[in-house]
Amino acid sequence: MTYEDYRQLTFTRRANGVLLITIDRPEKYNAADEEMHGELARVWNDVSADPETRVAVITGAGKAFSAGGDLAMVERMAGDYDRVTHMLKEMSDMVYGIINCEKPIVSAINGVAVGAGTVAALLADVAIVAEDAKIGDGHVKLGVAAGDHAAIIWPLLAGMAKARYYLLTGEMITGAEAERIGMVAKALPREQVLDEALRVADVLATGAQQAIRLTKRALNNWLRSAGPTFDQSAAYEMLTFLGPDVVEGYTALREKRPPRFPSAQN
Repeated sequence: MTYEDYRQLTFTRRANGVLLITIDRPEKYNAADEEMHGELARVWNDVSADPETRVAVITGAGKAFSAGGDLAMVERMAGDYDRVTHMLKEMSDMVYGIINCEKPIVSAINGVAVGAGTVAALLADVAIVAEDAKIGDGHVKLGVAAGDHAAIIWPLLAGMAKARYYLLTGEMITGAEAERIGMVAKALPREQVLDEALRVADVLATGAQQAIRLTKRALNNWLRSAGPTFDQSAAYEMLTFLGPDVVEGYTALREKRPPRFPSAQN
């Protein structure tokens, strides 16, 4: 397997069957447009089937891990039923692809991870983050329901109280705070994040493969049991892409001003 047909993800094979995947759109802070979103949705099936890969590590090129969904993509989706239904399928493929990937996945969260970027960041089996990185799910600030990965994983990692707070307000948290509340395995100085992720990957890649993979499969039954919650949240996100609030949300972002959502006006 060569991964030659990927354009916004780059791949580096390392010793011991470790595959380094880099989200490679640094000029846009690795924000996901339609092409990248599609690649992130299908790469995990390829990794799972790749006989040369034992462990995957995912990180971002440049200063960011991934700054969420590209705003131009958001604008194209708003009110477009066909685009929205296509995105719903890709969102499901991405989430369940990570959960069901046979190989362990380590995320090296080297910078900001927002929205779509946090799917791989937080659903990874081991998440290692820069202490000063910002992590968040800002869907509600855009005017859409928190779909993607949030409902399936945030309550399990941080507890319902923290999940409710951050998903309802859309506030960001630092990597250090994410470690404190249990969202990630480790928070380290930024320059140490990738090295530590690769070290952990080597530990996993040189361990008992069947034992590690089956342990992952068993642990991820917690996520599979929350599948209906994810399915509903994803559908709700796409439903709100067909309403008026998202138009005000992306317009306010474009104009760098607070949004005035129609649903909040008397």
